[in-house]
Amino acid sequence: MPCIRLVISLFLFSLLVSADALAQQAAPLASSTQLIVVTTSDWNAAEATLQRFERSGHKPWKAVGDAVTVVVGKNGLGWGAGVIPVEQLRISPDDPIKKEGDSRAPAGIFHLSTAFGYAPKKNSAWNMPYVPLTAAIECVDDTSSKFYNRIVDRGTVAPDWNSSEHMLRGDELYRWGIVVDHNSSPVKAGSGSCIFLHIWRGPGQGTVGCTAMPQAQLENILGWLNPKKKPLLVQLPAAQYEALRTLLKLPRLGDSYH
Repeated sequence: MPCIRLVISLFLFSLLVSADALAQQAAPLASSTQLIVVTTSDWNAAEATLQRFERSGHKPWKAVGDAVTVVVGKNGLGWGAGVIPVEQLRISPDDPIKKEGDSRAPAGIFHLSTAFGYAPKKNSAWNMPYVPLTAAIECVDDTSSKFYNRIVDRGTVAPDWNSSEHMLRGDELYRWGIVVDHNSSPVKAGSGSCIFLHIWRGPGQGTVGCTAMPQAQLENILGWLNPKKKPLLVQLPAAQYEALRTLLKLPRLGDSYH
């Protein structure tokens, strides 16, 4: 009996330690007053629901606008590298981990840093920093490159990559976009690259790892985001979101997947 009690005590202690560590890691959430929450029905679903939230100081989160349907990776989600380490968020050892080329979008919590687009200048009402795309702008997905997972101007660096994404596309997908800071600090080769919010091809058509939506919805987001409010993307399957919601003080969602 004493041995059993000791094992139970150690187990409960480990849970408390994990919860405390997670709470300490959640500082970026505490300082954010804008959230974009994207949830899927499970790890392998490509269709998702996006809802915006905002708050004043540390008051309760309030929904902004209606929830909208978006898509994530065509193979669903996998834990990515964001503001809280995967080890602190991952609930089951069987959960997928985001890797280069797996066609999964990253799950976790991520800074939204920069907007981009085909136009030489952003809309004057938008607040996010903006990068106008040219034929020389590329996002490097070659895991052997020192520029891996970086957006670079080919004309200003010494290219050392064999694979990259040319950002000025021949379609409308990157007419507007937002950089998701996944696997960015530090960058780990092979953990996934070039993750954005961008315009979708259409309903139900998953991406190779980004989160995509109708152009009008993306423009609404761009007009709403404010870097002074330290906006974050929270992207998770619904069950994992609910499991972490109270501990991380995330907003309560509607009944889309409940």
